[in-house]
Amino acid sequence: MKYDIKKSLTISLLSLGAVSVFLIADVNAQRERAEDQPTEKQSARPARPQNQPQARQQKQQRQNVERQEQVRNQQQNRAKQQQEQHSGQDQARQQQQNRIRQQQQEQRNRQDQTYQQQNRVRQQQQDQRSREDQIRQQQNRIRQQQQDQRSREDRALQQQNGVRQQQQERIRQQNVQRQRDAQNRQNQQQLIRAQQQNIRQNNARREKISREQQVAFQRQRAIQYNQRWRNVQNLQRQRQQFLLQQRRNAYLQYQQQYWIRLRLDQQRLQQARYYDNVYNNYRYNRGGQYYYTSQYGAQMLQQAINNGYQEGFYAGQADRNDRWTNDYRNSYGYQDAAIGYDSYHISYDEYNYYFREGFRRGYEDGFYGNNQYGSYSNGKYSLLGNIIGTILDIALF
Repeated sequence: MKYDIKKSLTISLLSLGAVSVFLIADVNAQRERAEDQPTEKQSARPARPQNQPQARQQKQQRQNVERQEQVRNQQQNRAKQQQEQHSGQDQARQQQQNRIRQQQQEQRNRQDQTYQQQNRVRQQQQDQRSREDQIRQQQNRIRQQQQDQRSREDRALQQQNGVRQQQQERIRQQNVQRQRDAQNRQNQQQLIRAQQQNIRQNNARREKISREQQVAFQRQRAIQYNQRWRNVQNLQRQRQQFLLQQRRNAYLQYQQQYWIRLRLDQQRLQQARYYDNVYNNYRYNRGGQYYYTSQYGAQMLQQAINNGYQEGFYAGQADRNDRWTNDYRNSYGYQDAAIGYDSYHISYDEYNYYFREGFRRGYEDGFYGNNQYGSYSNGKYSLLGNIIGTILDIALF
């Protein structure tokens, strides 16, 4: 655009120069004619009297020439004025266009600056948002790490508490077992003579046990059972709290049912029954030694095995539902081994032994959900006949 403006100005200047040269040449020509005309007039004066009409004609011609020169001068002046006016208008127009272009350029520059400033502001805002997002992400990572750390600490604390509680529970159980063993030793010392006499009597076939002897045996066994029952009442609350802390809900439900059955046994034992004419006509072998018992004692030993199997199945099933480890020895039913005992026809230790043999097999079936050792019938779990035969080798003689 600047090139076009320069080109227009150059053409205008050249046009003005040409017109000026033409006007100067025209003025010089007119002067020369004006100088020549007086000479003609002077030379024509002596002949004036001779030809006046010709003189007038020449005069008229000169006047016409002068008028034409005046008109031409006026036209040239007007042309100059118009040219100057056009030149001034072109210059004004050019200046105005230049000002407009400059204003437009300045406006574009301001717009560019504004746009650049807006871009910088947007970039700053975007950078600020990016930094804020990074800060939030970092804060979220820190919170997540803190939460994970707290979770690990809570789990570690729970494990420590669980281990501590298990240790405390083992210590309490050991103390209870020591107390029970001490009491059993005391009871055994009291029953030594009666047991020795009972063994001598059991070695004789079909020996009759009188009513008075049954009453004496039952009283001795009842003392031992009642002492164990007092320990059970104290242990119940501790074990319930321990199971709640471990969140073993299924086993806690089984444990509560076990205690209910123990209370029913205690109520049943208060209604004692004595039998006359009881004979030791059954013999069984345990640990390489033969023992003799009555028909009622044989039934009680078989019942001990089945009772143990059923309680073991419930305990194993509860541990499986709680996703607990396979550990039948820490089950209270295995440690107690007293469900169904009547204290009349066999000793408490004999019942415990055969109860635990059934419990161990029932626990495996309940924990793994199979029937390897027993079956379910009429609402009860019981061992298979051949399994009972391998545990209790008893026969009528």
